[in-house]
Amino acid sequence: MNIPSELKYTKDHEWVKLEGDIATIGITDFAQSELGDIVYVEVETVDETLDAEEIFGTVEAVKTVSDLFLPLSGEIIEFNEALEDEPEKVNTDPYGEGWMIKIKCSDLAQTESLMSSEDYKNLIGA
Repeated sequence: MNIPSELKYTKDHEWVKLEGDIATIGITDFAQSELGDIVYVEVETVDETLDAEEIFGTVEAVKTVSDLFLPLSGEIIEFNEALEDEPEKVNTDPYGEGWMIKIKCSDLAQTESLMSSEDYKNLIGA
């Protein structure tokens, strides 16, 4: 199970890479493996400002559809449009080409509530 130490994680299996006040967000290797083959990623919230824990989109796999929860409050400034044609990138490269959105964080103090890679490993029993 790939759980990069430089990222932060949520109990909802999203990962966060923070660069200044811009956060790149996707789902973890564990989440994509639990979902199975991803066939569609929908994010209709670009240019919207949402609070942490609000739903920013959905990911559809062969067997199920799962909501995607925003780990930090902020404005969604970008969607990874490559996922429109190749949603399987979430399966093959969840921390690289399979990223989902970028947000401009409105409250960086919220990053304190995110989990370290060690905490996330404990959550999933890795």
